[in-house]
Amino acid sequence: MDIGDLRNEYTRDGLQRATLATDPFEQFERWFAQASQAHIHEVNAMQVATVGADGKPSLRTVLLKAFDRNGFVFYTNYHSQKAKQLDANPQIAALFFWKELERQVEITGCVEKVSSLESLKYFTSRPRGSQLGAWVSAQSSIISSRSLLEAKLEEVKRKFSQGEIPLPDFWGGFRIIPAKVEFWQGRPNRLHDRFEYSLQTDGQWEIARLAP
Repeated sequence: MDIGDLRNEYTRDGLQRATLATDPFEQFERWFAQASQAHIHEVNAMQVATVGADGKPSLRTVLLKAFDRNGFVFYTNYHSQKAKQLDANPQIAALFFWKELERQVEITGCVEKVSSLESLKYFTSRPRGSQLGAWVSAQSSIISSRSLLEAKLEEVKRKFSQGEIPLPDFWGGFRIIPAKVEFWQGRPNRLHDRFEYSLQTDGQWEIARLAP
């Protein structure tokens, strides 16, 4: 199968230094709003890369659930592979790819765990089935069959049949605190527009155009 000739020309839009926000959080909010208005499926899906103590990288897709000037938040099982890797090495990279808008946003930095109160607030907003699922799955562990998951689900349903489902002590959020954020806009002839925000020691953001 020859895929060497698979390519698309990017002609939708451009990105100029004069139109950029002064900080990456405002610029991200602008682009995220535009992506949401474009009805992109799973607009909050981002690829998250981590590296554990063994130096081996891992990559997976998670859902962004909150963002503000403090950072970008996603939730997970704290016993999962990504959580264990982040415990060993808090450095992280995340990527949004909104192909319909011919745009990417890359975020690099480090993580911190969100507070239990913040995790609880989000957990209680989830559908009941998702709350049950958090209790059922020992994320990233090896299981012999799906029937074990289904049996565990029935057990958890019975256990929490009355009242609210509590927040598991092994489940919560990570906040990505960015050091660099790159905004990428596809352009013709692969001469894409790329602007990188870099956090300086004085807390200000420096913006630089990168070669495509």
